[in-house]
Order: sequence, then C-alpha cells, then structure tokens
Amino acid sequence: MVSERIAHTTCPFCEALCGLAITVKGPEIISIRGDRDDPLSKGHICPKATALEDVHTDPDRLRGPVKRVGSDWVEIGWDEALQMSADRLGAVQRTHGFPAVAMYLGNPVAHKYSAALGAQVLGDVMHTPNRYSASTVDQAPHMFAAWQMFGNALRMPIPDLDRCRHLVVLGANPVVSNGSIMTAPDIKGRLKGIQDRGGSIVVIDPRHSETAAVADRHHAIRPGTDPLMLLAWVHVLFAEGLVRDGVTMTGVEELRALVEPWTPEQVADSTGLAPDTLRALVRAHAAETEGAALYARLGACTQQFGTLAAWLVYAISALTGNLDRPGGLMWTTPAFDLAEIGTAWGMGGSWGRWRSRVGDVPEFNGELPAAAMADEMTTPGERQIRALITVAGNPTLSTPNGRRLRAETDGLDFFVAVDPWISATSAQANLILPPVSHLETDHYGFAFHAFAVRNTAKYDGPVFPPPDGALDDWDILVGLAERIAKQSGHPKARADRLRTAAAKKLGARGLLELGLRAGPHGLRRPFGPRLSVKKLERSEHGVDLGELQTGRLGKPVAVAPEPMRQDLSRLEASFADGDLTGRLRLIGRRQLRGCNSWLHNSERMLRGKQRRCTLMMHPDDAAEAGVVDGKPVRVSSRVGSVEVPVEVTDEVMPGVVSLPHGWGHGDTDAQLAVARKAGGVSINDLTDETAVDRLSGNAALSEVVVDVAPA
Repeated sequence: MVSERIAHTTCPFCEALCGLAITVKGPEIISIRGDRDDPLSKGHICPKATALEDVHTDPDRLRGPVKRVGSDWVEIGWDEALQMSADRLGAVQRTHGFPAVAMYLGNPVAHKYSAALGAQVLGDVMHTPNRYSASTVDQAPHMFAAWQMFGNALRMPIPDLDRCRHLVVLGANPVVSNGSIMTAPDIKGRLKGIQDRGGSIVVIDPRHSETAAVADRHHAIRPGTDPLMLLAWVHVLFAEGLVRDGVTMTGVEELRALVEPWTPEQVADSTGLAPDTLRALVRAHAAETEGAALYARLGACTQQFGTLAAWLVYAISALTGNLDRPGGLMWTTPAFDLAEIGTAWGMGGSWGRWRSRVGDVPEFNGELPAAAMADEMTTPGERQIRALITVAGNPTLSTPNGRRLRAETDGLDFFVAVDPWISATSAQANLILPPVSHLETDHYGFAFHAFAVRNTAKYDGPVFPPPDGALDDWDILVGLAERIAKQSGHPKARADRLRTAAAKKLGARGLLELGLRAGPHGLRRPFGPRLSVKKLERSEHGVDLGELQTGRLGKPVAVAPEPMRQDLSRLEASFADGDLTGRLRLIGRRQLRGCNSWLHNSERMLRGKQRRCTLMMHPDDAAEAGVVDGKPVRVSSRVGSVEVPVEVTDEVMPGVVSLPHGWGHGDTDAQLAVARKAGGVSINDLTDETAVDRLSGNAALSEVVVDVAPA
C-alpha cells in the first residue's frame, strides 16, 4: 500500500522562492501548502503555488517531442528530434553563415538553473550575434546602470526591506509581483513591517495599484516621465544641501552640473507632479536617518529612457547615503554568486560590440533588443535571421508587435522550440522539444537568491521521478549542443566539442556544485558552514545565511557615467518637442493569478468573478471617448488594434489606460484549451517594436500612444 509523504520544494512561478510542503501519495498530489520552516518564505505562498498541480497534470503539456506536419503535430523520438534540429540548424548556418540562426531565451529560463546553464552551453556553440532574451523587455536598464556604476551588469542592489524605514516604490507593484529584482516572499507582511517600525511607504505610479492601496501615500505620474522627475529629485538634493556621506563616489560635480536646469517647476507639466509635492518627497526621503530605499521596477524600465531612470535611482541612493547601508539599497551575498559567474560567462557587461542591422541599436551584454527580431527576420542581407531557437519563451505574446513577429516566425527556414506546450509562439515551430515538469527535476533558485532580501540557499530534489525516456532542460540543450558541435564548421569547433563533452560529463548539478564551492559560502569561507549541493540536500527547508551585509561593492560608485550623460541630450530633445504629454498612453499591469503568459491554462487561476482582461480607463477619458463601463472598445496604436471590454475606474490617472500582460492565446494557434477559452487580448499587439531605450535596447512598453473608441 502506498503511503503519503511530504516533499519539500520551491514554487517556480515568480521570484519570491516560496518554500512548499507538498503532500503526495504515489504519483498523486494531495495538497500544496507553504513550508513554515523555510528560512526565507516562512510558510507564505500566493495562489500561484496551487497551480503547480495544474501545470504538472495539464493534459495539454507535451510529454515528448513533436514535429509539425502541415497543420498536424506528430510524435517522434528524442534521438530523431535532436538530430533533426542539429541537421537543420547546421544546414542554415553552412548556407547563410552563423548569424543566420537566432536564439531567444524566455523568462522561465531564470527559474530553472539547469535550463540557464544548458542554454549557455548551446549559445556558445551557435556562435551567433543574434541572441535575444526577455531581459530586453524587462530589466536591461537596471543591468546597464549597474554595469556602468558598479562595474558588473548583474550587481544590481535591492531594498533591504526588513530594516527599511522609508520606502519609495516607483513604477512597481510588488504586492502582486512578490518582488522583481527583489526576492521578497510575503511582501505584504514585509511592507507592514516597515509601517510597524514607524516607517512609511510611498508609491509613485500612473495607477493606484494593489501596492498603492497598502502604502501611506500615492502620487500619480505620467508614463515615460520618470527620468524627468528623478532629475529634478537630484536637483533638489544639491540645491537644498541634502547630499549625505556614504559610499565613495566619482563624478559628483559632473552630476551636479547636469541636473542644474532640471528644477521641479521645469518638469511639473510633463510629469503631473506639483513642484511642492516633489520637493516634499525628496526631503522626506533624505531626512530618514535609519534607512531609506528607492525601488524602481518594470514601469520605470519599459520606457524609452529607462536606463536614465535606473541610473538616477541608484545615484539618488548613493547621494543620500542609502547605498550599501542597512535599510537602504544593498547587495545580497549569494551562495552561488551570479555576478561573479556571470562575468565568467561574458555577462558582466559589454556594449556596442555589434549593432542591430535595423535601427542601429548597440548590443548590450551579448544581446540585441528582442524588439528587433522581426526586422532582423525580414530584412535581406548579411546576418538575416533564417532559423530560430526559443527556450522557454513566448515572444509573440511578450515582445512588442507580437502579431508581426508571429507572422515572421512562420516563414523561417527552420524553428525549434524548447517548450512544454504548443504555445502562441511554439505553434509556429517545426519541432517542439518539451522538458519534464518542474516537479520532475531538481531546483536551485540561482538567479533569485542573488537578489533576495535575506541571504538564504536551498536545493530541492525532484518531487516525482521523471517518466522513462523524458529529458530535462539540460539534457535537451546540451544534447543539441553536442550534435551541433560535431558537425560545425566554425574555427572553434574543436574547442566547442571539448567544452560540450566536459559539460555533459559534469552535468548541471556538477556545475552548480562548482559554483557553490567557488562562492562566498563555499571553500573560500574561512569560518562557518561551507556549502555544497550535498549539504543543501540534507537541509530540506533551506539554509539561513543571515541578513544583508555591507561592504559588498568594494569600489567607488560612478554617479555620472558617460553613456548616461550623452543620452540626456536625447531626453532634452524629446522634452522640448513635447513628446511626453498629450493623448492616451497605454501601460501594462500584473495580476496575482497569472505569471506572464504561463498560468492561463490553469482552471483554478481563472476562478472568481473578477474581471481579468479589461482596459482600465479613467471616467473623464471614458466620457470624452463616449465609452461605457463593461462594453467593448477598440484600442488602436501605430501597429494594430484590439477589442476588449472597458473597465471605467479612477484607479488609473486621466490620460492613461491599462491592459494586463500575458493574454491573447485565443488569437493564436496555441493548443491550450483553458487559455483559449478564457479569451483576452495581447497588449503586445499594440506595443511598438520601433520604440526602444537606445542605451540598453529595452522595449518601451509602458508609454504607447493609443486611441480608444466604442467597438
């Protein structure tokens, strides 16, 4: 008789790393609850965790590779699938050159260490400059600013929430996201902790979000104007003598001169923030002597001047003495040091080694903007994309002008997707290679432990054994890399074969072991526990490594980097042209019962009476447009239009409309029964692929000009 057991693992659906205690009986899941003994999450979970069972048992999830034959999908074996992929990709590169194959890595890669490590192995043997990822629709501005200011693109500081006394949240909604570039389970509890300590929380956002609802104050700001407000913020710091001692800085006087013209009065009309309001914000933040943190996220990144916003957020933290300070912005000391290992991978920071053929946008950190993919597919000439590999990515729903990208991928010479589903994107592929489910492989949150509000480490073994013949992400990606390297004509092919063979022999777990041993809690640690995979494996709830520590930077902070100084002229020109005001501006929004485009095929995530995919619109704008709450409207931008029910609400400021991200499966060939039935539209059928941040290449998703009319 099979008895019940409790398996401990980690929720893979967002950055919070919530520990789970899953009661299982044989192959069945009896219950999923929070692990109270997890040192980071302490029993907290959100509704997404219960969807883990739906994902694991989803009848639409592929259990083996499939090949597209006409409009049908035919199951094939793994050897045939991997060899076919290698042969077809190799043929494209031999005929058209190595850049003719592109790679796109989706957000879920960061949630599986084996996928991230395997993608690195595969990317190395492809030798293509056409590399893309979700980073350039998400976080590239923060990475660019960290590289320029702190010397490493992956050395991004986070709010020390558990000691913070004054938190300003700009363009972020952590109550729903559970943190982003900030691993913070039970974010509501942590925010309440700030208030219980006598502190305060301020939200600056075009929408009165779920986070604004629990904050002490909310100030609306027009989309795309964050850098203007932040320039004026720095101006006030200098003008009123509010700069404080803290980290060693270079470029302070250059920054003082740069912000001299940017007064609160100068930016008031564009931002919508009254000068007195902005000055009060600056003074309150600067006056906090026990730790103040300024946290900016997706809304501040996804705009044409996102890197300027990220730079100024970090600069303000340095100028007010709140960088590398308890309660301010600090750096985690992760067991697997992502920044150090990323440098070894060539991800510590680079810029302009090559440029996109269309738009002339420089490479950043080894990638071109995801927004450029469609143009790079359609424009003839050297480096034209003729084949594509996607790994855990759904770019036709998550990158700008997804409808166009969907059409262009259908015309490629070859397209292989590493994906568990026939999704909106993989439906266009010739071949789909599905990995096992999250519960059938091991887990280490290598990316998110690096940005956690407390130092912890946790390794989880599989909850269930993988089915016979099934492959993990690592097996798929390294298996494909091995086959490609064997037939490659690249000058470095022999070295590729040796490295791939070594990686295959070592395995993903072996590479994780090396990373842990080389990290600050590994063999170099003079005292205390020296972490290894085996040691973590014996600690089923995880290991607590303590609160965030100062002294992690070790170099002066450059508060006036040259690329940012140069890019101010572009902001000045746009500001002078009046491009930042007028007409309706579209922004996105997150939802707790969803995760990008991942979880819309889960029945339990779609339960409830809440209206899900709606266009939020202010009553004044609705009246002017002649639209009525609950009725369909047509939303149009330069690139296309969608029809969606309107939700008339003062939750958004006048002049702003909001659509949630990740919907629109029903308008594609995705074979996701629940998601297709749920309907909804894709916000990225409206976003513009020509609008990008010129420094980081990040897509400007949060300030799209639209028109709204009754449908």
